[in-house]
Amino acid sequence: MSETPQPVGRIEISHKAIATLASQAALRSYGVVGMASRNLVDGIVYLLARDPRHGVEIHTTDGQVCIELYIVVEYGTRVSSVTESVGHTVRYQIERALGMPIAFVNIHVQDLRVSNVD
Repeated sequence: MSETPQPVGRIEISHKAIATLASQAALRSYGVVGMASRNLVDGIVYLLARDPRHGVEIHTTDGQVCIELYIVVEYGTRVSSVTESVGHTVRYQIERALGMPIAFVNIHVQDLRVSNVD
């Protein structure tokens, strides 16, 4: 849970909510064709129950959000450009939606996928 103190109380935002926002922002980024699993167990769990937070880990440190993304990139795109774009997009979307500072966004490219096979 991430907390934001307010004059009349506090607002708690679950890690699941932040992960869902991060996943949606990443999937809308150019060159990203999907989210990936961190490991085999996560991949099996995802196959059994589709989860919109698949491929995202959220941690909080000193009131700041730390995001780990596991993505699949389109083959033929410049991977460094895609990851930089995803990092900026996710950071911007989370900060804009929640008003919370983002400590870092780490992006792990787990696979490349060829979409157009002629």
